[in-house]
Amino acid sequence: MKIARNFAACLFLMLMTAVSATAASLFITDTDGRHVTVPADPKRIVCIGPGALRLIVYLEAQNRIVGVEEMEKANPSGRPYWLAHPELAQLPRIGPGGPAGINKKPDMEAILTAKPDVVFITYMDKTLADDVQKLMRVPVVVLSYGGFATFSAVFYDSLRIAGRILNRDKRAEDVIAYIATMQTKLSNRTADIPEAQKLTAYVGGIGMRGSQGIESSEKNFIPLEWAGARNIAKDAVASEGSHVFMDRETLLSVNPDVIFIDAGGLALITEDFRKKPAFYRVLKAFQTHRVVVLHPFNFYTTNIDTALTDAWAVGKTLYPDRFRDIDLKQKADEIYTFLVGAPVYNRMERSFGVLGRTWSP
Repeated sequence: MKIARNFAACLFLMLMTAVSATAASLFITDTDGRHVTVPADPKRIVCIGPGALRLIVYLEAQNRIVGVEEMEKANPSGRPYWLAHPELAQLPRIGPGGPAGINKKPDMEAILTAKPDVVFITYMDKTLADDVQKLMRVPVVVLSYGGFATFSAVFYDSLRIAGRILNRDKRAEDVIAYIATMQTKLSNRTADIPEAQKLTAYVGGIGMRGSQGIESSEKNFIPLEWAGARNIAKDAVASEGSHVFMDRETLLSVNPDVIFIDAGGLALITEDFRKKPAFYRVLKAFQTHRVVVLHPFNFYTTNIDTALTDAWAVGKTLYPDRFRDIDLKQKADEIYTFLVGAPVYNRMERSFGVLGRTWSP
């Protein structure tokens, strides 16, 4: 009888231990379709690759970061999540980071020195992610924003995956709802304008593996899409991806009503204007002084917050009567405060100038 009672007690203890172990773990599917077991609500995490750290800041879990990439420390401008949290610069280095490290084996020794419970990494293929996880013996969760400089549903998937792991499910849904509401508010202001009556627009100077000139553009440019512009790059150039290089003859032939310039390429465009002013002065937008500067949002993939601030600037430029009530600085700081936790517009302005200003070379 005593032996039976002891056996029952041991069995109960084993079952309770198994239940506790299960309760302390989560079984998730990452954006690569990998099934990963991770500790529930981990306290020590690192982020590798474009946009990984930004997602964690959006989820208000930056206090769990135990190391950052050298690229984040070396080039702080243009990334609101970093500007809002200067304390991150004091954390140990966990590898070089940067575009050259995309889908490459990370500095595993540096990562392991930080002793993370989970590694979040973006844009890594399934096989490599499995190999890295096996070598480090630390769960590796792959996240994504979708195509570079674009916006797709996989970004929301990534927020939800990371939110579930970090016990930030509600915050993930709040961020998703905020972005969707912002998109709706922008679109509603121009929804009743017939397509044929909408102004044509073009954005040049879009960064692509470095700064680019007036020819560099995007067919799927969030601010133009959401503010109700007719993006002439959509039909003017045939290409599979969103990014395009529009030759000057084509740009002259479509001759958009308004030209927006990504501030990241402004220096190159200014230099080019001085060399070839005749080309620019033929364009309608230059003749009517409708050349406007936007803040760059493709810094280590898409800064959703800055893309939103740019969208309000586009709306105010194209349809001033419909956006008369909008103070761009105030709107930008509202967006930054919600998404990254601090009003960092002034820091962005110091780096890139006044948002929505008319460019006069």
